[in-house]
Amino acid sequence: MGLLLVGYDLTRPDQDDRALAERLRSFGWWWHGLGSTWIVRTDLTTVQLRDDLRSYVDPADKLLVLDVTGDAGAWSGMSKSESNWLLEQLANGEPAR
Repeated sequence: MGLLLVGYDLTRPDQDDRALAERLRSFGWWWHGLGSTWIVRTDLTTVQLRDDLRSYVDPADKLLVLDVTGDAGAWSGMSKSESNWLLEQLANGEPAR
């Protein structure tokens, strides 16, 4: 299983992203500590996840999916629990509970 980062930019100000968020949560192991940025643990490839999520956004919206599996990462402003979760996930340890 890999960790995939998902970022999106919705173009309409009134656009609702609840269905997209529900889909991302459905992967079971997810992180959503920044506005429209998620990390999910999945067996899908970046292309497969992008294609899956396209049905939840408008054609003019921007969608980014990157594989972030591995131990490299840097951040600031996260809580201790968020930092610990990210460190554990990036190290490919057991999923955080």
